[in-house]
Amino acid sequence: MQNRITQLFNIKYPLIQAGMIWASGWKLASTVSNSGGLGIIGAGSMYPEILREHIQKCKKATNKPFAVNVPMLYPDIEKIMEIIIEEGVKIVFTSAGNPKTWTKHLQSHGIKVVHVVSSVKFALKSQDAGVDAVVAEGFEAGGHNGRDETTTFTLIPMVKEQLEIPLIAAGGIATGRGMLAAMVLGADAVQIGSRFVASNEASSHQNFKNKVVEAKEGDTQLTLKELAPVRMLKNKFFNEVQALYQTAPTKEELITLLGRARAKKGMFEGDMEDGELEIGQIAGLIHEIKPATEIIQEIISEFESAKQKVAQL
Repeated sequence: MQNRITQLFNIKYPLIQAGMIWASGWKLASTVSNSGGLGIIGAGSMYPEILREHIQKCKKATNKPFAVNVPMLYPDIEKIMEIIIEEGVKIVFTSAGNPKTWTKHLQSHGIKVVHVVSSVKFALKSQDAGVDAVVAEGFEAGGHNGRDETTTFTLIPMVKEQLEIPLIAAGGIATGRGMLAAMVLGADAVQIGSRFVASNEASSHQNFKNKVVEAKEGDTQLTLKELAPVRMLKNKFFNEVQALYQTAPTKEELITLLGRARAKKGMFEGDMEDGELEIGQIAGLIHEIKPATEIIQEIISEFESAKQKVAQL
């Protein structure tokens, strides 16, 4: 299954595990990489020295390529980039910021750079900044998201029409059939997040994993656009947000309600009522917590089967 992405990253399958806060530590990243995909350590929820520890453990657990995802709006960004370079990480996914800020610096140290976007406009800006590939993520995706609410299967062909560099599809993909559909529309690979939250190796709390597999259609919603758009499961905290919106709140009032470490409280500490539970719409198709290796095997097997069925049409 060789193409531009598998060659760029030197991986077996064009399947990338998303860098998710509170879910994607070294155990998940190394397992995905060992299974033929590209595992990613999510730096967004880590202090710099914790990130260093995860990188070092990941290097011991796999001799395959892995990446680090860096949301550029987080503090300590300079220290995080310094550690990534010092530890010899070869692939970095950046998001939530200007790709021009770090791309050339990272590439000067032999690092492949991929930037995550939610629109054609920012995909082209990323290409102009010199990134090696782009992740185009539709608003079905969990966690922080684009404001335009462009769906993945609308976004991918529009980006593909204008982009020259490799394209990775993300948002609402958790199966082999979804992977094939995204690639038929022009993607060179897929990035999958929510499915790997419900894996044995994910560092998220067991309560959160259980909540994900219980989720049904309509159980998530995109909200808090005035701060940073985020898709989450509906719970007590979500209902409080919706109630506050009924009063036409100021941005400051929304910030006060959100408080600090709300996502950590939910996804990492297991508070299913007052925590922020970030997950994608595709949670309605996730019914079981499994080892990450088994998840990848199922996705690739279904991809190959679906490809044969499509060929018969």
